[in-house]
Amino acid sequence: MKKYLLSFVIYICCLNVYSIDVYAQETYTLERCISIGLERNYSIRIVHNEEQITANNATAGNAGYLPVIDLSGGYSGTQYDYNYDYKDGSSAKENGINTGTANAGLNLNWTIFDGFTIQANYAQLKELQEMGRLNTRMAIENLVTDIASEYYNFIRQGIRLKNLRSAVRLSRERLRIVEERYIIGSMSRLDLQQAKVDFNADSSQLLNQYEAVNTSQIRLNELMGLDSLNAAINITDSIALQETLFEKNDIWQKTLTNNTLMLTSQKNRTLSELDYKKLLGRNYPYLRFNAGYGLQTNRYNNGSVDLQKRLGANYGLTVGFTVFDGFNRRREQRNARLQIQNTELRIQEMELALNADLSNIWMAYRNNLEIWSLEKENLATARENYDIAIERYKLGDLAGIELREAQNNLLNAEERRSISEYNTKLCEISLLQLSGQIMQLSNPPSTPQGGKGS
Repeated sequence: MKKYLLSFVIYICCLNVYSIDVYAQETYTLERCISIGLERNYSIRIVHNEEQITANNATAGNAGYLPVIDLSGGYSGTQYDYNYDYKDGSSAKENGINTGTANAGLNLNWTIFDGFTIQANYAQLKELQEMGRLNTRMAIENLVTDIASEYYNFIRQGIRLKNLRSAVRLSRERLRIVEERYIIGSMSRLDLQQAKVDFNADSSQLLNQYEAVNTSQIRLNELMGLDSLNAAINITDSIALQETLFEKNDIWQKTLTNNTLMLTSQKNRTLSELDYKKLLGRNYPYLRFNAGYGLQTNRYNNGSVDLQKRLGANYGLTVGFTVFDGFNRRREQRNARLQIQNTELRIQEMELALNADLSNIWMAYRNNLEIWSLEKENLATARENYDIAIERYKLGDLAGIELREAQNNLLNAEERRSISEYNTKLCEISLLQLSGQIMQLSNPPSTPQGGKGS
């Protein structure tokens, strides 16, 4: 028994050293974790590049407004032998006859009008650029949500670790009392064995909890994009609940105007309308202009002309209209109108889904606030009950199993209070994300509207 206790004391000392090392690290607030994540997270860096691609594509030239100018040049030649047979029976022969043609020119091709398709293309590229920004915003909001959720999970796991450490200390104190009374014969071996079992069970939970804390820390480091996933981080914040920050109608109005999924659905509708406009452009004729300026030389080795040069310009206009294309134009336009209807239906479906999400989250939020208030009262009562139980136990007025029950009640009350805090905070984060206000977590107001720490 002494050997076991000595080993455990050494282990507790090691844990205390670990705690000192963590404390020596720089403190990470939620705002700092989010700032680091937005700067270093790989997914965010990728989506920023993708947004830049859509911005690069949104140009007048890519839409077709500008002409295309080509500069070209080339040379071609031939070499051959001539054999002449005349009617009078004579013949002649010329060998090594060379001819060559060289050309260089500047050519311009420009679509002046194509039924407003160019304008629709340019508007569509601008909308895709905005869609890229929305995709970036969505990725950022998801990352902030993940970091905030894991940040508070890390706090919750730390609180549970603290509670389990306290439980181990209580079990160790009980075991000490039982051992002393067993030695003097006032307690049975059964009491001693039960105290050992409870002490070992609490120690096992403590060891498992260290693993849970480490897992949460690694996950948080991963979200922040830190090079060392095992780097110890120190978080001193508690879980503060903003009890008067939310009002349901206000949240719903902000959801309709700021929710990223809703804004994306509206952009998809605009893109569908522009696709339809591009198809309508095929109902009009097109007008194209082309021009060129170039030099061409021809060199001959025989005949009366040795070198011929031609320098000048060429130009032309082309007007065209598709008279019949097998009814494909009509079919595509009908499909485009149906696609617009589908995007409208998706917007209505999205609004309904968001309303359902808000109702569910709001109910959970209010319930968890009530549960949190109840669990705070339960925790105070459980602590008082345990203080009374341990005093009675020291006086020999209470059985070990009753003390264990009081201890478990205290630990369970602490756990339930911690879980209700964490669940309420998750609801707050979900409400902020739903209403497009999640970025407030990275820059919270200096004077909160209301709040209460745990």
